[in-house]
Amino acid sequence: MNITSLVQRFIVLTLLAVAPTVWAAQILPSAPQLAAKSYLLMDAASGEVLVEHNGDERLPPASLTKLMTAYIATLEIQKGQISDNDMVTVSEKAWRTGGSRMFIQVNTQVSVDDLLHGIIIQSGNDASVAMAEHIAGSEEAFADLMNSAAQRLGMTNTHFMNATGLPDPDHYSSASDMAKLARAIIYEDPAHYAIYAQKEFFWNNIKQPNRNLLLWRDKTVDGLKTGHTEEAGYCLVASAVRDNMRLISVVFGTDSEQARAAETQKLLTYGFRFFETRTFYQKGTELAQAQVWKGQQDKLKAGLAQDLTMTLPRGQVEKLQAVMSFNGTLTAPIQQGDVIGKVEVKLDDKVVRSTDLVALETIEEGGLFRRFWDSIRLFFYSLFN
Repeated sequence: MNITSLVQRFIVLTLLAVAPTVWAAQILPSAPQLAAKSYLLMDAASGEVLVEHNGDERLPPASLTKLMTAYIATLEIQKGQISDNDMVTVSEKAWRTGGSRMFIQVNTQVSVDDLLHGIIIQSGNDASVAMAEHIAGSEEAFADLMNSAAQRLGMTNTHFMNATGLPDPDHYSSASDMAKLARAIIYEDPAHYAIYAQKEFFWNNIKQPNRNLLLWRDKTVDGLKTGHTEEAGYCLVASAVRDNMRLISVVFGTDSEQARAAETQKLLTYGFRFFETRTFYQKGTELAQAQVWKGQQDKLKAGLAQDLTMTLPRGQVEKLQAVMSFNGTLTAPIQQGDVIGKVEVKLDDKVVRSTDLVALETIEEGGLFRRFWDSIRLFFYSLFN
């Protein structure tokens, strides 16, 4: 295939999706209005926001903070800095921390794994402080790690002062940021994410239930975390999977434990009823081969650097097309990951999503004869094109 056909040929792909806002005015019923200060519904795979109300408002997150505490702990485990089996000595500060508790005892030793369960299921402030001190030496130093992770995840309306969520005027987050954090927890460490689905945990002869009522009411819900203080109200970050589609909901500032569960259920029901999400190309999958000049090889595998996953209203797949094009003449050397073209998803000739087409392999520069011969071919090509 010559360069003319590569540049001019449009490869029609059966792609899915477009941001829901393109469609909302045409086909979607109104999103539910929740009795909450702030809320958001996100598709987990694509990261697209389906419903939002005050999603970027900075609010006290209460024990939703512990999502970051647990996330940092699992990152440290993945990096080999700590282990699930490490034994943590409980300090007096951890033991004395008020609020919800795991009921660990001062000067006793508790495993990292048990502390994780205590943080996630029992929402233990004592467990959170013990974990923070084990990882960073002090809760203050641990808060620095939390804020660094928040910055990396793009949580621009979040700042942590402690590992528990106990009130502090400089401790805040947002519905949008908590959804980003939940997405990272779900996908970066699926093994530890399974803890969030557990309904109860037994420690120190005390069995405490998970405060996420949806774990009992909806079998598709498998996480994540509740929060409550007088200042914050009742908060909940939840996630559920139905028909291979995962949604993340965040609710801040409802009036009761029952209300946060009920309002969250409204969001999840709306999302699953009216939207669908599919991944139709995975990163690294070969979509086409491009002509390469002056290289050791004359063909280059092309694909995507990230999964092409999108969310759209149900029944709209057939209305979309995508076209793929290459960036003119491709000349070696070309490095793996170099952008060599683009894929554009279109609706009625309007581009609604664009993503880079990249080289899936490296093509080194060819020998002297190959470069000379291709230069002659390109010269005549330019005369007739």
